[in-house]
Amino acid sequence: MTLNIPFENTYARLPAPMHLAQRPIPVKAPSLVAFNADLAAELGLTGTDDPQLAAYLAGNSIPDGAEPLAQLYAGHQFGHFNPQLGDGRAVLLGEVVDINGIRRDIQLKGSGQTPYSRRGDGRAWLGPVLREYVVSEAMHALGVPTTRALAAVRTGQEVIRERPLPGAVLTRVAQSHIRVGTFQVFAAQRDVDSLRRLYEYTVARHYPYAKDPGDLLQMVMDQQAELIAHWMSFGFIHGVMNTDNCTLSGETIDYGPCAFMDRFDPEARYSSIDRHGRYSYSAQADIIVWNMAQLATSLVLLMPDTDAAVDQFTNQINAMPYLIRAKWLARFAAKIGISNPAPEDSDLIGDLLNLMHHGQADFTNTFRALSRDTARDQFADRPAFDAWRARWQDRIEAEADPETVMLGSNPAFIPRNHRMEQMISAATSGDDALFHRLNRVLADPFADQPGSEDLQAPPQPAEIVRATFCGT
Repeated sequence: MTLNIPFENTYARLPAPMHLAQRPIPVKAPSLVAFNADLAAELGLTGTDDPQLAAYLAGNSIPDGAEPLAQLYAGHQFGHFNPQLGDGRAVLLGEVVDINGIRRDIQLKGSGQTPYSRRGDGRAWLGPVLREYVVSEAMHALGVPTTRALAAVRTGQEVIRERPLPGAVLTRVAQSHIRVGTFQVFAAQRDVDSLRRLYEYTVARHYPYAKDPGDLLQMVMDQQAELIAHWMSFGFIHGVMNTDNCTLSGETIDYGPCAFMDRFDPEARYSSIDRHGRYSYSAQADIIVWNMAQLATSLVLLMPDTDAAVDQFTNQINAMPYLIRAKWLARFAAKIGISNPAPEDSDLIGDLLNLMHHGQADFTNTFRALSRDTARDQFADRPAFDAWRARWQDRIEAEADPETVMLGSNPAFIPRNHRMEQMISAATSGDDALFHRLNRVLADPFADQPGSEDLQAPPQPAEIVRATFCGT
């Protein structure tokens, strides 16, 4: 049976400044590493037993109904504005409406050069492809809005980074690939017609109840505030929160140098290119406000009264930290068993985090142990923890079922950095066993899984990962 993807494309109908037609560049010898059959069924794909499946997912063959294109966008990268970026190593094949009625993009990442490649080779090597596959699917299982991984394919040819490495292509699925940077590129060009078309398209696709650009801004801010609070509740550090990596749909996108914390440190950062901690764990709440201010700066061009719009948007942006704080409080209160937090619960949570920081406690394991009320062993200063625990026990006496709330908020398993590095190293040598094992375990992260305890363990000193790297 031939692979059938029920494409129903709309972005391709937008005018040419927003994208360029671009076919993927074929690779030497595509072979499937992984195919997400559950996601394929959700997307309505059929014929996935096609022997040419790897060829389709590497870009060697184009499925019927696809209209491959590269999208244009700009972006602030570490605070510096680049007026034109675009899909330099990705091709959007097209869109499908899934079985839940949600429109989704299907994109090939690592599929070769495009007009936006800026002297890059347009390719991806195997390590970052497998990292994104594992982490994006783990984030989905954790309940975090995210792009998804449909497939990973080896290309049978090398890419050159610091040394020759095996090449790969990721098939990524997203509610859309519209970014803050997509708005910025037209705002920077003062191309108000394209900016308005993009606004109207985004409203129709994602926010049909938005009445004007101010409504759209607020709805995106709400989504992003929830996303950041969700990230932080799992100790996740994106690592490269540029405006071109910030979606209007509120999904996590681009997992290049991402990491989950082991020991809790509010200033933790892993990305090798984040030399000054701009995108550190604790900075993420501030950076998303900054990113939303860049979106507001673009949208203000669509408002009839610019001065009034600047005042309105400024007030909205200034209120965002309070919105994030409320969502953060709800997420972290649930992690200690509180369903309906009061403002004063922030002190209880903050005191626990301070104990964890000074005692170098493991973030994930401490909260999971707290769910079982066995967290004392995680702390070097046990009398200090005992004093905190007494306050906590007094607070949760009024809660109906704190253990269930905690077990549903504190995973047993996350994609640990050292395990990810071990997985990539093995796969680079042709051994995919750990990759598949991680995917199986991380698909059910809140469940105790006997026999998988090694994947819960923090790294030994020699295993600690101190830096993560972008695939480019």
